[in-house]
Amino acid sequence: MEQNRNWAGNYKYSASELHIPETTEQVSEIVTRSRQIKVLGTRHSFNGIADCSEIQLSLEKLNRVINLDRENHRVTVEGGIRYGDLCRYLDKQGYALHNLASLPHITVAGACATATHGSGVRNGNLATAVHSLEIVGADGDVMQFSRDHGDGVNGTAVGLGGLGVVTKITLDIIPAFEVSQYVYENLPLKKLEDHFDEITSAAYSVSLFTDWKESRFNQVWLKHRTADGAPHWMGPEFFGAVRATGNVHPVPGYTAENCSEQMGIPGPWFERLPHFRMEFTPSAGEELQSEYFVPRQFAYQALCAIDHLREHISPLLFVSEVRTIAEDELWMSPCYKQDSVAIHFTWKPYWHDVQQVLPMIEERLSPFAAIPHWAKLFTMQPPRLQSLYERLPDFRKLLLRYDPEGKFRNPFLNDYLMAD
Repeated sequence: MEQNRNWAGNYKYSASELHIPETTEQVSEIVTRSRQIKVLGTRHSFNGIADCSEIQLSLEKLNRVINLDRENHRVTVEGGIRYGDLCRYLDKQGYALHNLASLPHITVAGACATATHGSGVRNGNLATAVHSLEIVGADGDVMQFSRDHGDGVNGTAVGLGGLGVVTKITLDIIPAFEVSQYVYENLPLKKLEDHFDEITSAAYSVSLFTDWKESRFNQVWLKHRTADGAPHWMGPEFFGAVRATGNVHPVPGYTAENCSEQMGIPGPWFERLPHFRMEFTPSAGEELQSEYFVPRQFAYQALCAIDHLREHISPLLFVSEVRTIAEDELWMSPCYKQDSVAIHFTWKPYWHDVQQVLPMIEERLSPFAAIPHWAKLFTMQPPRLQSLYERLPDFRKLLLRYDPEGKFRNPFLNDYLMAD
């Protein structure tokens, strides 16, 4: 990975300096003397949300577990810790997080700031686990936001990097659990018309994969908590899909050696909830990503709308994934006060062609109030996106209160959050 590019290699940062502090005091010092500054996580965003023309700051050395509160079931970590490292620590202590994203290599602070999510009809996105935040503000002072004091976390947990540098996060945790994973192949899209809720609630976490070459899902990944007992539906078929006879990769034609264990073999939560193994580091520069969230009640109609674009989508696509996310109270979350379905696209690295298809997708999904993922690729115009966030005016007030000069803002945030 080039230092001045993102993980996928499709975006080149324009910052003139990169700083890697080792203490919160150093973060405060750097912020105080900066005119413009943005924080980098693992560079897994695909657009300019983390870019700026002056200083970028990496928290890769602020990656420790600070405290485990067994009485209140919480863990406090530094903002640069990655989920893979935190998960190993928590599991050894007998604890777990309620959900994880597909990849375990992203940072906690970066994932929460952009409402990154896993799957499950009762599972909120990763930021819903945030109990409190420590943020270094524009003046270099350390600010505290907690669920114990008003509405602060709901406004700041999905902060989009606009409020300051998140140096510490306290997360709610739950007892560790085991998961067994099963995969079924070739689920007809039509089955979702009458059975969407049954299918997506059949396990703790459910993912549907398709290459959109046909009106079907190539694979259904069902991640089941073993403590819930043996699922009654684990026969040879699942709503017309056939149980896989071996481990598979979500992308057709790829080997499954880097994927999390399947075939119903039980394992720790952190080795099953992600789709890929902890020890596997994804390669860079081989894909682009887009994702749109729609209210769950429109899931089937939205998927049918995408299905009508198969001939445009499938030649450019590695794979598409559909997941469910529970509603939350986080102001800038796409799941604010609505149970949602995420339709994710992993594209081949053909940005010119993908850029022509995204407006088609957005137009087809427009009747369903589709919201793009903040850190992925989209072409939706700012006025449309702003209209989809009920609490955007309140979030703007927070930005202007804590960063009146816009030290942590950039063209992306100015366009999509501040422009009238």
